[in-house]
Amino acid sequence: MKNYKLKILIILGLVFSFSCEDYLDVAPESVIEEEDVFSTFKNAQGFVEEMYSLVVSYEQQTHTFQDFLLGDDGFVDRPTKASGDIDAGRFNDVIRDNFCYLNNHYNSNYGSTGNNSANVENTNAFNRQRPGLYDGSLRGIRKANIVIQNVENRDLMVNATQAEKNVILGQAYFFRAFFHNEIMKFWGRYPYIDKVLIDEFEIPRPATYKEVALLANEDYKKAVELLPVDWDNESYGQLTRGENKGRLTKGTAYAFQGKNLLLAASPLMKGNNQSINTYDYDTELCDMAVDAFAGILKLADQGRYALASWENYDEVFWKSPAPGSWPGGTEFIFAATGGSTVQATRFMASGVNRDIHTSSAGYEVISPTHNFIHNNFGMANGLSIEEDQKLPAGQRLFDETKPFENRDPRFYRWHIIDGDIIDPGAEDPNHVAAQLWFESPTVKGFHRSTGAENIKIVNNTGYMWTKFYPKVDDKYHSKWNPIIDQYVGVRMHMRLTDVYLMYAEALHASKGATAAPGSYSLTAEGAINLFRNRAGVPNVAPNIVADKNKFMDELRRERAVELSYEAHRWVDIRRWGLAHLDKYRRKLALDFPQDRSSFTETLLVDRICEFPQHYWLPFPVEQTQIYEGFPQNPGW
Repeated sequence: MKNYKLKILIILGLVFSFSCEDYLDVAPESVIEEEDVFSTFKNAQGFVEEMYSLVVSYEQQTHTFQDFLLGDDGFVDRPTKASGDIDAGRFNDVIRDNFCYLNNHYNSNYGSTGNNSANVENTNAFNRQRPGLYDGSLRGIRKANIVIQNVENRDLMVNATQAEKNVILGQAYFFRAFFHNEIMKFWGRYPYIDKVLIDEFEIPRPATYKEVALLANEDYKKAVELLPVDWDNESYGQLTRGENKGRLTKGTAYAFQGKNLLLAASPLMKGNNQSINTYDYDTELCDMAVDAFAGILKLADQGRYALASWENYDEVFWKSPAPGSWPGGTEFIFAATGGSTVQATRFMASGVNRDIHTSSAGYEVISPTHNFIHNNFGMANGLSIEEDQKLPAGQRLFDETKPFENRDPRFYRWHIIDGDIIDPGAEDPNHVAAQLWFESPTVKGFHRSTGAENIKIVNNTGYMWTKFYPKVDDKYHSKWNPIIDQYVGVRMHMRLTDVYLMYAEALHASKGATAAPGSYSLTAEGAINLFRNRAGVPNVAPNIVADKNKFMDELRRERAVELSYEAHRWVDIRRWGLAHLDKYRRKLALDFPQDRSSFTETLLVDRICEFPQHYWLPFPVEQTQIYEGFPQNPGW
């Protein structure tokens, strides 16, 4: 490799939740020598902070509406949106969709203030503010390698303490692994780039997902060793004390180390696109994942993290401790930074009929599907609807003539159903209570299909979802009760509930529901019951615990409920090898007349999904034509 001097372009035009200007006071788009960038901790941290801006916010990435529920959980009545393209099997269109975080956004002027009404053929016309997932991840990998090269290999941080060097390197090792994982979740196995690439190079695709995941695991292990438990307790964190919530920590590294290993152990990845058995995991990787998750769960036992109580659960999603501050409560582990108040508001309201909360453009409805709710949100007795129906007739709770009764408390907490009070003081009587009934296209409830004539803004399914939508004193946000601007719906990459669920999945796949690992004392059964107990739902039934496959199904159902509408679902049903099955392809609505005298499941769309083609996004054609050794994903 030839000798070279790297000049680094620093771009501070992006918006952060914590400002890198606290660390690096330079003008936007300045070009500075790498010796200057890494001469001090303050300067080096300023460069590292740019990697935070490259983390994709699945829910708030684009300039207006964000289409982020891409699995069987949401339906948008505009087929040209990303979720519509996925439903139709048009994956090449997904990565070109202006309203999706999977858009590569090549050559976009990140941070620009382009008018979104400009010519859409101009790639800079949209104020996207941040790169798409593929492009941004590659940029992040390169930045991480620049840090590692200059701090570890060239030892340029001559004016920094060892602790300061450690945290700079810890963040770089984390981000190098994390950004590889972001690409791998959607495109599959990807070369592990561990150096700054210059001149001509070849990076052939590895043979398996596992080998890349093991390389990422080594970086996560280094991050665990180098990162602090809490920035506020470190001398280098004092400059931004009280504003360090979003920065990487030892717990963050443990959590993502475990996630990387669990995904690699999952049936899709283990089968390597050749075959798939939804209950077949790589148990070696599962055991490694359990030990990684144990690291952060021990920190939780020491008080660093804690599961939110049922009474305080809103603090995880939208109830900020102070106006404009991040929610997340004691469960918060990691999220994307940046965004805007407008984007946050549109995300928070995306599950609710637009006519309730605004008359402005840019809002669009993502309706929760009846199939997702029916298959996952079970009954008050702790059983799925399917298992409840196996009980003797006198013991069953589900009544198909009264499908909204006797349900899991989480069903009521995170959804608006027909008849629920929205705002008892609404000026428009149509909005006092939800009207989600549907008899025909011309005879239907007010909230089932309303909106601007030129943009079809529709609640198609018979439900609204409200996980991130403020409700105070029994009143939801509305035009007549404008409270949403006081809060910021969290963009959640990782929270503690997710860690417990992944821990339980990995542990059960390897050792069963009732065995505890050597690294931690909690069983998979015990982990799942934590959430059920929190919501007032009975423990998993003994007959389900005793059946390995049934317990895995129940564990997955619990994951669907607890992490509903948090942008995990499409990754989950793919990695489990289920996305091509009828149960996960068919998106349904629930139709019923105003008197609820009958209920009919109506097919909205039968998704096109074939294994393995529709389990991975296609790489950009130019990526696969650079040289031999980088084959396209199957079917593309």
